[in-house]
Amino acid sequence: MISKIQKYISGAPEEIGSMLIFLKQILKSFGSLKDYKLELLSQMYQVGTSALIVTIVSGVFVGAIFATQFYIQLLGYGANSFIGGLNTSGTIRDLGPLLVAFMLAGKIGAFMSAELGTMKVTNQIDAIRCLGTDPFQYLLAPRFLAIVVMTLVLLFFALIVSIVGGIFAMIITANINPIEYISMIPDLVTPVSVITGLVKSFVFGFLIAWICCYLGYTTEGGAKGVGRTVNKTAVTTVVAIVIADFTISASIDWISFILGGS
Repeated sequence: MISKIQKYISGAPEEIGSMLIFLKQILKSFGSLKDYKLELLSQMYQVGTSALIVTIVSGVFVGAIFATQFYIQLLGYGANSFIGGLNTSGTIRDLGPLLVAFMLAGKIGAFMSAELGTMKVTNQIDAIRCLGTDPFQYLLAPRFLAIVVMTLVLLFFALIVSIVGGIFAMIITANINPIEYISMIPDLVTPVSVITGLVKSFVFGFLIAWICCYLGYTTEGGAKGVGRTVNKTAVTTVVAIVIADFTISASIDWISFILGGS
């Protein structure tokens, strides 16, 4: 166990360096996307449609679950009238992007890494290169950008759906008037909350795209290697999202404190 941890720590700098070089190549390939518009649109459609149901279901239940939990806590203080604003603010700022990103990481990230990994171990990527086409331009850049854009769109959509889920949960379980629920949203949902949610949605989508494309492209070891890649993608993406969530929250809170105190 200790030897595995030491091996992982010692290999981390090299892995991070390889990922940064890979990201640089991806970003350089964006200039050629105009030649692969159909591939980009196809990937955006595939990512959007494949994760839409997961986004709707997870968004509704995220909003409903946290509305219920917040209501129970507020009820003890006689402040249940604040449920609409508090739940919406918490969902947009932190809980919604985080939990839905977990779902999308498993749905989109694992699928894309498996697809690219299978192409790698069956030499399809080498065949594309032999035909004179750059795999980064034809395969990776469209997939990368499609995941970033559609994950941002899906997460934003999930946040809207989660608000609806919270309203329905309160109507069913607490008999709260939806007008009363909605009326408190403008009071507690600040611009900082919205900006935080949007920044997190973009960063989470970027991390999902980066990790799944890199691990899929560097897959080795045949069918077993593809399985290891899918598992590694799921674990690495979730860990990266959690770290990014804390970093963004702490940074924005610190900036808000500095600006508010100046």
